[in-house]
Amino acid sequence: MDKQIKAYRQIIIDLLQNYMHLPAVNVENDDVEEQLIVDEQRDHYQVLAIGWENGKRVYYPVFHLDIRDGKIWVQEDATDSRIVDQLEKAGVPKNNIVLAFMAPYKRSFTDYAVA
Repeated sequence: MDKQIKAYRQIIIDLLQNYMHLPAVNVENDDVEEQLIVDEQRDHYQVLAIGWENGKRVYYPVFHLDIRDGKIWVQEDATDSRIVDQLEKAGVPKNNIVLAFMAPYKRSFTDYAVA
């Protein structure tokens, strides 16, 4: 299990770092930045958008993934890049991906893990 978790950590970090290198889309100014947050000790991984746009505060998770009980929990994906598909392409089986952004009672209707 420990080997699998280490592999999942690296897959998540690689995917999020690759996202961070993509050019920004629909950004009107440089007052909004995206920050990569990595907590390998507690297995929390995020990309946050932080800053100001048109006089309003911007603060939201672009991505938020956790590793719990040997599975990757996708808490948030506020992009069109579908990180779930990228996890699968990287070798993570569907039964080890939890669509945490989906209500628990709906998860059983997907091909992914319930919890």
